[in-house]
Amino acid sequence: MNHFGKQFSVSIFGESHGESVGVVLDGCPAGMPLNVDDFVLDTERRKGGMQKGTTPRQEEDLPLFKSGVFNGMTTGAPLTLLFENKNTRSGDYEKQRAVPRPGHADFVANRKFGGFEDYRGGGHFSGRLTLCLVAAGVVAKKILQNIKVTATITSIGGEPDIEKGLQKAIAQKDSVGGVVECKVIGLPLGLGEPFFDSVESLIAHAVFSIPAVRGIEFGTGFKAANMFGLEHNDPIENKEGKTITNHAGGIIGGISNGNELVFRIAIKPTSSTPKEQLTYNWETDNMEAFSVRGRHDLCIALRVPPVLEAATAIVLADLMLISQNTKQIYSTN
Repeated sequence: MNHFGKQFSVSIFGESHGESVGVVLDGCPAGMPLNVDDFVLDTERRKGGMQKGTTPRQEEDLPLFKSGVFNGMTTGAPLTLLFENKNTRSGDYEKQRAVPRPGHADFVANRKFGGFEDYRGGGHFSGRLTLCLVAAGVVAKKILQNIKVTATITSIGGEPDIEKGLQKAIAQKDSVGGVVECKVIGLPLGLGEPFFDSVESLIAHAVFSIPAVRGIEFGTGFKAANMFGLEHNDPIENKEGKTITNHAGGIIGGISNGNELVFRIAIKPTSSTPKEQLTYNWETDNMEAFSVRGRHDLCIALRVPPVLEAATAIVLADLMLISQNTKQIYSTN
């Protein structure tokens, strides 16, 4: 449910308007330096209100270490991090309780959990929980050391020019989606455990935990369907496995091949749009006109890059630790 990973495992908890959100990391190696300052860069990049088109909700987002750190070093015990929720406006959601918001988890959560779910701000389904992923990613990046994970926005609202894409949304008084690309440099050859734990399988699994992700493609992606085999194959040019082209995106047979890992994700438009729309009212048993109130992102994709980096780093850190253990087993036999 809220758990991911085998050797480096991540469990997230909390709700958008609850007392806090948090993450428990198990399998974190002992002896790694870790302090609050390590989290500032990526948590600041994820924040709303820091850039045009994002929610004005502001939270401090500094971690409280509850276990797993002593004298500024990881102990090898489970690492528990808490992030307090201080800037909430729950009344915005009480007023709209009767009408589940289209595009949100309101309706399915209510039916699945029998009305006991915390509906404020989306509760446990909120993008607020991506802060937990980012925190886990900070630790995962430390495990990866010199492996560089970078995510960038390649388009907003179908426009390569981000400002132009945002202006389209502003002109329509609506929200827009976008595409975010992730690249990993320095990934060693041989990571991945086919079939079900292939690199693509695990990354896709982790990435789809990010709210608003609607699709993923590796390397050439869907364009490969329109290519010839000779055109799509990546010629190998040396014993390290370097290829002349990289249509595969750095993965062959579910295993990293030593080349740059490249993939892209599609982010849907923010479901909370100020545009009037129809939805069901479960108190009156009728459809009615409805407009979402509150503080929301014009474009969720703007805040996704650090979250995507984190999800990717979590997967790769887990695979790295699995690979190291596998090598130790073989070397002792």
